[in-house]
Amino acid sequence: MFTARTLTVGAVAATVALAASACGSSTADDDAADWTPSKPIEMIAPAATGGGWDTLARTTGRLLEENDLIDQQMRVVNKPGAGGAIGWAYIANNAGDPHKLFVTSPPILLVPLSGASDHDHTDFTPIARLATDAMAFMVAEDSPYESIEDVVEALRDDPSSVSVAGGSSPGSMDHVAAAGAFDAAGVDASQLNYVAFDGGGEATTALLGGHVDLAVSGAGESTGLVDGGKVRVLAVSSPEQVPVLPDAPTLQDAGIDYTFDIWRGVMGPADLTDTQVSYYESAYQKLSETEAWQTEMEKYGWVDSFQGSEDFGTFLDEQQAEFEDILTDVGLR
Repeated sequence: MFTARTLTVGAVAATVALAASACGSSTADDDAADWTPSKPIEMIAPAATGGGWDTLARTTGRLLEENDLIDQQMRVVNKPGAGGAIGWAYIANNAGDPHKLFVTSPPILLVPLSGASDHDHTDFTPIARLATDAMAFMVAEDSPYESIEDVVEALRDDPSSVSVAGGSSPGSMDHVAAAGAFDAAGVDASQLNYVAFDGGGEATTALLGGHVDLAVSGAGESTGLVDGGKVRVLAVSSPEQVPVLPDAPTLQDAGIDYTFDIWRGVMGPADLTDTQVSYYESAYQKLSETEAWQTEMEKYGWVDSFQGSEDFGTFLDEQQAEFEDILTDVGLR
């Protein structure tokens, strides 16, 4: 049985990172001044449009430009496929190119652990962690499932009876979030009928089309559908209710002792120089301090959790070790 486990941001680490960044901001700015991009920056969203990666890439790219925090245009390019592995392979094949970045989240750790990618986080350069988000468990407005308890009851009777859509590959973020929650509720999560799509946008489209029974996606990504009366969020994976979804209970409210946070960040190719990393790290740190970024985070239900390159790299190593245990617990590894 999967025991109570919380996948959350290390608040202490984030505080230390911010303090360190504040103390050394002039040095970082001086280092960053030694290099600037000489052509447009390609920001890869390793999924289709409409999901969390796409939203993060477009939102940060727009704000970096509008606040004059970068010296070139940032162009978002979607490279969906294989749970992110297509986009990661593209970046890996451009080692040393400082004009290519990509947005990232837990799949950069989970997909390689499940054997579905030739590249893991150590093949890339961490730039910055920016925010965290909760996972939303949602059904179509006309679904017969009125609560997450209804879904759990059906799954206990037959673990494959409810089709669950996610915007990441089997064994990756959405799958692990759902499997971990239902395992904690007493379901044989190894038998879960998980249907993978290339991004949260495709997963919710399948839900609205009646092709799946339930979808898991970032809480911030579901707000528009909720406001439009198209879906109902049965539960969120955060320890407390999410402000952008005030009517949605937590899993713990339903007696499921499980939480899952989605961290979101930016990475680049391998072999970037210290000055190139400092340039982008400084830009994202300054972005995190803008009122415009705070407004966007509130809009999407994201929580500020900035970490610079070094601390983000340490965080990734620690998360990989934790995810290895989780995948084993729920029978996905």
